[in-house]
Amino acid sequence: MQRPAARGRMTMQICDTLLPLDAIDRPPAFLIEPADRAAERAYRYLRHEVFVEEQGIFGEHDLDERDEDPRTVVLVAGDPTGRVIGGVRLGPVDGGPDLGWWQGGRLVVARDARRTWGVGAALVRAACARAEAEGVLRFEARVQARNEVLFRRLGWIPIRSTMVAGTPHVLVRWPIGRLRAHATTTKSALGPLLAGLAPGGAGFVGDDGAPVPGSDLVAACDAILPSMVNSDPEWAGWCSVLVNVNDLAAMGATPVGLLDAVGARDRSHATRILAGLRRAAQAWDVPVLGGHTQLGVPAALSVTALGRAAHPVPGGGGRPGHAVRLTADLSGGWRRGYTGRQWDSTSNRSTADLRAMTGALADVRPAAAKDVSMAGIVGTLGMLAEASGCAAVLDVAAVPRPPGVATGDWLTCFPGYAMLTADEPGRPAPPAATATSAVCGELTHGTGVGLRWPDGQITEAVTVVTGLGRA
Repeated sequence: MQRPAARGRMTMQICDTLLPLDAIDRPPAFLIEPADRAAERAYRYLRHEVFVEEQGIFGEHDLDERDEDPRTVVLVAGDPTGRVIGGVRLGPVDGGPDLGWWQGGRLVVARDARRTWGVGAALVRAACARAEAEGVLRFEARVQARNEVLFRRLGWIPIRSTMVAGTPHVLVRWPIGRLRAHATTTKSALGPLLAGLAPGGAGFVGDDGAPVPGSDLVAACDAILPSMVNSDPEWAGWCSVLVNVNDLAAMGATPVGLLDAVGARDRSHATRILAGLRRAAQAWDVPVLGGHTQLGVPAALSVTALGRAAHPVPGGGGRPGHAVRLTADLSGGWRRGYTGRQWDSTSNRSTADLRAMTGALADVRPAAAKDVSMAGIVGTLGMLAEASGCAAVLDVAAVPRPPGVATGDWLTCFPGYAMLTADEPGRPAPPAATATSAVCGELTHGTGVGLRWPDGQITEAVTVVTGLGRA
């Protein structure tokens, strides 16, 4: 039975909230945007008006070193006349390197704008969105105790009570799920899908490559995303070799040959794919032994690599107490069109450099090793720990990282050449002269991966990654 139409002004329902139709054409009550110089001056004046004159929290002023840090971001809310009616600042917690640990603060709303338009809540939401867009992985704020309820309602997690300028505050943390979501998206389906197959064989389940029984051969196979094959065929061809050679390298195997399977819409498309593949095969000095090419079909590319290793390095050979090391080539930059997702450190390297990195793990044979895949550094470490039947802690400040790259991007991207290893403390670094290597964590009892910050706090990053279990 239909409900009779309401009398009077017509309304429409948006997100379960009834709004007048004419509200769509009204100018917004306020607009939040990054502050220019004039707006930042107005914001500081408003802070003085509220925190010094009205609330008496500070004496002469509320300015501090964060106001002088060029990395500090100020967001302001302006009314339709352009008057600043609120603001908030956010940025790195201290003057050291930006590790992706940021702090929000100095949230202020003009007296005549409070409890009417929701300015404060909107500023908090905007600050959270900006922090995540900047690649931040830990975002906290010290808020006045009376505002704790607001932050709880907005999804923040109270951590502990604290004092600021003699006034009760609460340290709250915004839950950023980027690392967990990335690992889940790329790897969480594997366990259920591959149940019963035991890929890699006993002791090597879920490894980057698979030892061939009765021989010293190791086989690896990777498919490239069809969208990349379609839009960037030369780079797809290059990456098809790169990822497979890296898979062999993680197991301490020397590559001996490649097999390719190419699907392309036409001859021109196939030519571009194969050009990238051929150039990469030459760069790593690995022959293409054969394969299959088909035209007139949707874009597709997969490559199988064969290598030799008398004693392959397993991905699940780690144990609690082992030191975690990252060895990565930090040269290069973001691949055009893949900023924040794919780092290109290989396309300008010499064959000698590439082969030296490929053979680095074979020289030291760590207890466990994984090539950093599309799951990123944290997701890949989660797979190594999972296969080893333990947990891992990653020291954020110790992770080798290219200058100027956001921590969140670096820990989730495909980094070109990067190897995670686990072994007894004190073991030598892989001799990859063109790469940077550093101990940056350890394996522990439990499950998942935690991030350890300079203040000693450990925040949860990921739990179960693949569900494949212990190798």
